Amino acid sequence: MRNASNEEKLESIKAFQSAIRKSENALANMNQKGANTTLLKKRLKALYIGLDVLETAWDLKAHHYVEEDLAEARNVLSSLFPSLESMYGKSKEGSPQKTLLERRIKAFALAVQAMKDLENR
Repeated sequence: MRNASNEEKLESIKAFQSAIRKSENALANMNQKGANTTLLKKRLKALYIGLDVLETAWDLKAHHYVEEDLAEARNVLSSLFPSLESMYGKSKEGSPQKTLLERRIKAFALAVQAMKDLENR
């Protein structure tokens, strides 16, 4: 994985934390309404793993995930890129939404790369 600056690391962690908070809130609302939450739970698990893998890679610590969890999380995060990039393309230049999406895309890409690196060890 390429070296990220301290600013990129902080922004990436914040992007993951934001996505996790939003997903947790959405999950709570969906549970109240009795909606199907399978996909959201899968995404939330991938977000938790992605954040943990980045923090682990940057702190040079061992991770505690099995290969199947890493592969599934990588696939889930990778599958989000088309919709994130579509929303990014539709966002107004300089808007907070565009900045959020830019940081989220970068964070997810770093996490996917870190997961690939772990699988190749």
